[in-house]
Amino acid sequence: MAKTPAQRIKKHGANAAVPQHHLPSVINPTTQRTPEKAQNNGRLIVIAGVVASLFLFWYVHLLTLNQMTQLSGGMAMPDSLIGGFSTDYVHQLRGAMTDDARGQLSYIHKTAGTLFPLIFGFTWLLLIGTNVAGKALRWALWAAPLLFAVVRLWSNVAVDAALGSATPDAGQVALASTLTVAGWVLFLLSLLAGGAAVFLGRRSKKSA
Repeated sequence: MAKTPAQRIKKHGANAAVPQHHLPSVINPTTQRTPEKAQNNGRLIVIAGVVASLFLFWYVHLLTLNQMTQLSGGMAMPDSLIGGFSTDYVHQLRGAMTDDARGQLSYIHKTAGTLFPLIFGFTWLLLIGTNVAGKALRWALWAAPLLFAVVRLWSNVAVDAALGSATPDAGQVALASTLTVAGWVLFLLSLLAGGAAVFLGRRSKKSA
């Protein structure tokens, strides 16, 4: 039976011949991550995020919320009112909707209404981050999508709370209306920030 290196050293001392073992290299040169590959991967994620955001926007605002008007006597949902809404409007809307209809709106807020701002916000952060090199400018452009995601999620909760009250509170309605208007404004600003980021990214490539 072959002796182990320790046994050989014990028997022969410093003259023991100990075989050398060479570990294989753990780095595969064919799989090195280059900046170009990382940038291409980022672009693929951005494209997928943009497609998902467009689909969710269509699903929430152009399909589902429009279909909800069939359960409210033709009255638009608060989320669709870019200019906001009043306490009287919420009171009328609540009277026109059944408990099941309000439950369906709340379900939309908790599912697609939650996914849309999160996916849109993440996608726009990545879009801006991959096109804008300046740290200060990047953070300035990031502000709109970050605030949009927070405000939009908050407005979902505020709208459900306003419609859930038997007698809509003026303060609750004012908060929900303000958040809804702010969400639309921040959404438009986010689109402008994304467009500016793409423009700056193309200009920097041309000047490089």
